[in-house]
Order: sequence, then structure tokens, then C-alpha cells
Amino acid sequence: MAHRRTFSARFPDMRNVSLDSPPLTPIPNIANLPMPSSRKPRSYWLRTTFLALFVLVAVSIYVLLVSPPVLRPISFLDAERIRPDDAARPSRWTPEAFRLAALKQRKPKATASSSNPRPQITLNQTQELAAVSSFIASLSQNMLPSSIDPSLPIDPQLVLDFDTRGPHAQEELQAVIHDVWARNPVMLYSKVHSPVSREIKQVLADLYLRPAPTIVDVDQRPDESVLVPLLFRLTATKELPILLVAGQTVGSAKEIRYLAAKGELQRLITDAGGVVDGARKKKAKKL
Repeated sequence: MAHRRTFSARFPDMRNVSLDSPPLTPIPNIANLPMPSSRKPRSYWLRTTFLALFVLVAVSIYVLLVSPPVLRPISFLDAERIRPDDAARPSRWTPEAFRLAALKQRKPKATASSSNPRPQITLNQTQELAAVSSFIASLSQNMLPSSIDPSLPIDPQLVLDFDTRGPHAQEELQAVIHDVWARNPVMLYSKVHSPVSREIKQVLADLYLRPAPTIVDVDQRPDESVLVPLLFRLTATKELPILLVAGQTVGSAKEIRYLAAKGELQRLITDAGGVVDGARKKKAKKL
């Protein structure tokens, strides 16, 4: 039995549908549908604006009234006072400028006795020489500020790392003096490009000292213009090299050679705590 194909009422023949006839599925009217609103209400923007203004005012009050010392820059004009007529004026961005500026920014804590501050200790020439030598020998980067007048006593705060107005300042000063000459019983201030300095270095090298002599080549330091006249004032000498044994000046280069030849230099070094021939390498015993 053959099956007869027919069009159902649900799927009419599309060939007989006219273009002017209404659509089979009605198109919904989207104009009548509720649309979600994307704009915030006016009260929301008012609250946001008020909150932003409040935060801005709070931050401004904190910056202006609470933390002005933190935001205040370090003044390098006070750290380096140099005459305007000085043609060789160094840069203000130097380690010595930072050190002086930090010292000026340091303020002592308020105490009950702040109304009557303790006076700062004063250094005699022997103490000043020990303080300067300790400052130089402790760290090779330590430099004397160019604003120092070498003809006047140096400010103890520049070369000492403790409170020079404290109740135990004198005891700490004596400890510094003892420590610097115990660690550096032989100290030589010399020049690299000097035949006399090279000769004295060779005299010390031939002694094989332990600890090794501390040699400061003054002409290789940026603070040479301050350090040289300062050493001349503190040691009462007029030329380099300057040999110090236990903080005492040995004498001129001629006197150093004479003392070394007589054995007196070795005795002075031994009394200062150094060991002559202490760094000489011992030969291995032959078996």
C-alpha cells in the first residue's frame, strides 16, 4: 500500500503563502517592555563626592599638621659653609655633607635636666690626634669635612661616635684613645709620590711587624687640604711622613732611620704592643 504525502494543518504549504499575509508568529512589542536603568540616582553621586572631599581634607591635614618634620628636606647649605670666593668649591652631594646635615638634624631627647644642658667635652692636642686617627683608621671612607678650619680645635662630634655631652663622655673618650693605639701601635701618615715616604715604608716593612703598620697615604684622600695642616698642628711637624708609635711622634725621616739602625725604634714598637718579626714567615724544617 503506497503512502500518500499530504501537508498537515500545522505546517501549511509555504508556496501558497502571500507576502502580504500576516506573519505566522506575532512579533512582540519591545517598546512596552520594562528597560533597566543604567544611571545612578542623584543621591549616590552626592554621597560619593562628599566621601572623596572628606578623604582629601583628611590627607591634607595629616600632611600639613602631623608630619612636617618627615617631609622637610635636609639642608645642605648649613652642612657645608664655604666662602663665596672659594673657587674650588666641592659638590654639596658628598658623604661629608650628608654626615654634617644628619648631625644638625639630630635633636637630643627632652629630659628633666634639659633646661641646664651638660657642656661638651673639649679635646687637647693628644686627645684630638687620637680621635682623628681613630676616625680615619676605623673606616677608609671616613673623610674630614672641607668646612673644618684646621688651625682651630676640631668639633668632637665630627670624629667621635658617642654623645660628647653625656655623663660618661670622658670615660668613653679614654676608651677610644686606648683602643686606637692598641689596634694601631704603629701608624704612618705619608705620601705615595714621595721618595722619603717610600723609604720609611721600607724601613717598617723590614721589621715584619704584627699587627701590620697602619699607613695613610694623605695625597690619595679627598680631605688632603684639611688633614695635612691639621696633622702639622697636632704633631708640631712641618712635613710628611709622620710616624706615630703609641700615639707619639717619632721624629723626622732622618731620626727614624737613625733609631732603626740603633734598635731604638724596635724597642719603642715593642713597648707599644707591636711584635717585631711577628709577621716573618718561618722556614719549614728539613727532615
